Amino acid sequence: MRYLLLIYGNPRNWEHPLFLRDPRFLALPETEREELTRQAEALRGELTESGELLMGVALADPGSTRTVRVRDGAPATTDGPYIEAKEHLAGYLMVDCETPERAAEIASRLPEARFAAVEVTPITDTAGPGV
Repeated sequence: MRYLLLIYGNPRNWEHPLFLRDPRFLALPETEREELTRQAEALRGELTESGELLMGVALADPGSTRTVRVRDGAPATTDGPYIEAKEHLAGYLMVDCETPERAAEIASRLPEARFAAVEVTPITDTAGPGV
């Protein structure tokens, strides 16, 4: 089963990987920062080697986002995310693993889960009408 691991972060620290710029990460002792960075690199290697990592994408700063809505047949476009939020979608990984528990375990090992949030969403294999 494929899953999207949606990684959220604070736009004040927008440079990928986000956790390296997070004030809470920077406040850690140097040895702990080095170990967390090593664990992140090891996880990427593990997922690549196992074939579970299908894709990883880092998104641009939310200030360059545009939101489009069609109302009464007319498109309305606004700059940036429409809602106020402290955390924005920063990127995602697409993984292919056997169980939702494994997907959640992978998400829990991402450093971003320690400092923000990682949402685990199953990807359906069926497309709806018109897709």
